[in-house]
Amino acid sequence: MSLLPPTFRVAILALRRNILRSALTTLGIVIGVGAVIAMVEIGQGSKKAVSESIQSLGANTLLIFPGQAASGGVSFGGGSTPTLTPGDCDAIIKEVPTAYAVAPTVRARTQIVAGNKNWVPPSILGTTPEYLKLRDWDIDEGRAFTTQEVNGSAGVCLLGQTVARELFGSEAAVGQTVRVNNTPLTVIGILARKGANTFGSDQDDVLIAPWRTIKFKVSGQTAQTTNQSASAAASATGTVSTSKFPSQQPNAYPQQSTTQAADYPAPPLPTFVDQISVRIENEEEIPAAMNQIKTLLRERHRVKNADDFYIRDTAELTAAAMATSNLMSALLLAVALISLVVGGVGIMNIMLVSVTERTKEIGLRMAVGARPKDILWQFLVEAIALCLMGGAVGVALGKGGSWMLRSLLGWRTEPSVPALVASVAVSAFVGVAFGFYPAWKASRLDPIDALRYE
Repeated sequence: MSLLPPTFRVAILALRRNILRSALTTLGIVIGVGAVIAMVEIGQGSKKAVSESIQSLGANTLLIFPGQAASGGVSFGGGSTPTLTPGDCDAIIKEVPTAYAVAPTVRARTQIVAGNKNWVPPSILGTTPEYLKLRDWDIDEGRAFTTQEVNGSAGVCLLGQTVARELFGSEAAVGQTVRVNNTPLTVIGILARKGANTFGSDQDDVLIAPWRTIKFKVSGQTAQTTNQSASAAASATGTVSTSKFPSQQPNAYPQQSTTQAADYPAPPLPTFVDQISVRIENEEEIPAAMNQIKTLLRERHRVKNADDFYIRDTAELTAAAMATSNLMSALLLAVALISLVVGGVGIMNIMLVSVTERTKEIGLRMAVGARPKDILWQFLVEAIALCLMGGAVGVALGKGGSWMLRSLLGWRTEPSVPALVASVAVSAFVGVAFGFYPAWKASRLDPIDALRYE
């Protein structure tokens, strides 16, 4: 204390004489700074969770979906007509050099049975080994299926953590057999945990198998049934629908005799896929790659005016999700800053009361030689000291609140060093901004009037 300048010593001693008042005065600053720290950490955690959730879909990924069917003036929405084929995947691999990984996807929704247990996951996916590479999805146990198993429609599958837990509990799932729509599939691997995505869906509640297995064995589709399903919506309206893209309709194989079928089984009929995922090597190359893919698919599908597909960039999803997260963080931070301003107003009011109560003290100090700037600095230092002490306690309160939210409610929070530094700086600024007027008022008192004040 003796090392401090006289003005600072007087200010600190004045605060120590009224500890309870000083503590209550800083309460608004404590709550304001604590709220700012907690809101910033919650906002940072939310943004990081959103970013990681989007990245779990695959970084730098383009999602290609089939177009929409229209019949009798009725549009049935995106994805209502099949237009994407496995050949489109092969063409993208060959013609788009920046494509790091390309994978087709077919979907099914049905029950999975293992022994006396059953489960209906929201996602049963048929794809290729490239899908795991595309999404940076590791294998926790066992192995992934191979390209040969995809081509041979092998009865193998990978289970997500949720499906494995629901069907097998603590037992080892690898090597077990599950039945999907009465089709036996051997579990050859367990996927690493992914968690929930941006939309709250459990990414671990999934079964992944070779796409030919899902398409031809589980779903039981052929080229003929696929084409029929494309016009199902139009048939329901009582209209006759013809495909807008006849070049995409595969021709049926000639009818085989019994001997031919036994000796030379027909290969799986060409079919359609529900989605194609393309991962681009670098984010900067995405716009050029998207244009290349559009040009390629237009040529393959022989369309000129209206595309029979549409492409979504996961970067767009990231930008939209981050914009929403930033908006919510800004609103929460604004509320916290308002409480900080209210705390500053409280500091000013208490300091004005203090100036009035200590009028004689101020007059006495001036009478023995204190200059107006000494009085100004004394009260200004008191205000700054109150705000800094409140800021320090507020930082501890905010960190504690953030820890409790993370521990008790499972909220994602991320520490922010800039927020800590800014809190200290803002506390000092509030002390200067709201303490200056009371300090200035004290320095303007007339010593004679101050000594006569009762």
